[in-house]
Amino acid sequence: MTTKTPVSPETDTIAPEWLGERIVGRANLADAVAELIRSGEIAVGDRLPTVRSLAKSTELTVGAIVHAWGQLQDQGFVQTRRRGGTVVLPPRDSVPERGIADWRGVDLAQNAPDLALQPSLADALLSSLGAETLNVFGRELMTKRLQQAVERSWPFEPQAWATAGGGTEALLLAVEAAAPPGSTIAVDEPLGPGVLDTIRDLGLHAIGVGADADGPCPDDLEAALAAGAVAFVFQPGAPFAVDHVVTAQRTAHLARVLAAHPGVWIIEDDSIGPLESADLPSMGSALPDRVVRIRSYCKAYGIDVRTSVLGGSRELIETAMRLRSHGVGSNSRILQDTLAYLIKSEDAERAVRLAQERYAARRTALVEALVSRDIDARAGANGLVVWVTVSDETAALVALARQGISVGAGSRSFVEPRGRNLLRISATQLPDDTEGIGQLADLVAVAVVESAREFFD
Repeated sequence: MTTKTPVSPETDTIAPEWLGERIVGRANLADAVAELIRSGEIAVGDRLPTVRSLAKSTELTVGAIVHAWGQLQDQGFVQTRRRGGTVVLPPRDSVPERGIADWRGVDLAQNAPDLALQPSLADALLSSLGAETLNVFGRELMTKRLQQAVERSWPFEPQAWATAGGGTEALLLAVEAAAPPGSTIAVDEPLGPGVLDTIRDLGLHAIGVGADADGPCPDDLEAALAAGAVAFVFQPGAPFAVDHVVTAQRTAHLARVLAAHPGVWIIEDDSIGPLESADLPSMGSALPDRVVRIRSYCKAYGIDVRTSVLGGSRELIETAMRLRSHGVGSNSRILQDTLAYLIKSEDAERAVRLAQERYAARRTALVEALVSRDIDARAGANGLVVWVTVSDETAALVALARQGISVGAGSRSFVEPRGRNLLRISATQLPDDTEGIGQLADLVAVAVVESAREFFD
């Protein structure tokens, strides 16, 4: 303890005798303790006595103390957990109201793109209306115009092409094609929010593949394959990485591991597409019959483009397309050719490069602001999220939600906990000014402190 409040050496809490002298006889126990907190006699970070020790030292009943501690928590003076004690919190108004107001209602959980940084769709949409095949009866899994636009940047020669809606739809179609219900798949962690939930909804068992500095660990992948995984979802761009990038050498190593397991499919998820800062590695050249790569364009160009591209194994793509709307689904030619225009547009390219630079600068600024406040914060070099280590994920989420701020639960991006409780903060919705970043860092710092409190049984 860092205060002068008398402490019980056995429990490291405020001495129950000391507190009892100051509150016994008061009509409202919660008000009595609140006055001691406001006056500074009980300081932020002090732990109140346990219910049993205070009842034993006074004539107060256990029920009366539990009720008082509950009132104090409702009023924001203390917070409780199942284990440890009841801890005094910083005052709710200790963070400048300006910062709270600026951030209230901002969604930092979903990784939604900044609409101001996306290119205009007007010319792209108009360009698609002159296609000769427009409204011709039938369907095209991919228009020639779109194929010509994407094939120049595809990292290997695909056996087949197709399109789907957003990248998540394409990913789930590929997973469903690769893994029948009841089977096991290996997933490159951490994943985007909600992906694991949907994988489970498909009736699949996921095994997480952890990463080191160079990407997914070959030993973890080998263990997942030995456990019966029939597919591997691989993220070569590491957009949700805590602190790693995926190297070409590691990708080649993973391909060698998978080559020894002939029946396993590989699904490469390029979920941010043009926003990637460099060409991404691929296993497609090494294992062309077994790899499907998915590239999403929504974060770069906008959700209403609603077209992702699949390229790779003919067998897996044909199976995925049969699963899509019972084999009769297809993407609008208008949307496909709109995407083709954007991919080739110099104006759209400039907009994407600016967004890429802004997102990277925002990510770096928040990490630096948090680290300067002694918070453990990290982000992958190519990622769009910032990860913050907390003592208790739920407590930290609640503390920020109380300020009207929505961030992501790190646990939703991992199959199983790996020894760290994390918050996930999207970099895409952050401001470009350091003052705004600093305000958010202050709020996160308070939440981290609150998550470290321990509470009574």
